[in-house]
Amino acid sequence: MLSERLKKRLDKDRPMMSITLSIPVDVVESMKAIAPHKGFTGYQTLLKSYISAGMRQDESRYLASSTTKLIAALKKHGVPDSVIEAAERELV
Repeated sequence: MLSERLKKRLDKDRPMMSITLSIPVDVVESMKAIAPHKGFTGYQTLLKSYISAGMRQDESRYLASSTTKLIAALKKHGVPDSVIEAAERELV
């Protein structure tokens, strides 16, 4: 069950915004060296990846719905996925 936020994030044609960001030279050099090892063509793509990963983590921590948090807690306590999925279907 995809949230509206995630559906929008998967849209390839979503609007973009250019920004200016000052980053220390040594950090940029490190990203340039790391990017090819992670399969990226350049450091800017790697930077976007880092931002996306951090944002997803923070969104799940701070913006997740109470249902999402409850599901995570149930899984942590060993409730089988089949039981959770059946309960989710009843919500719709």
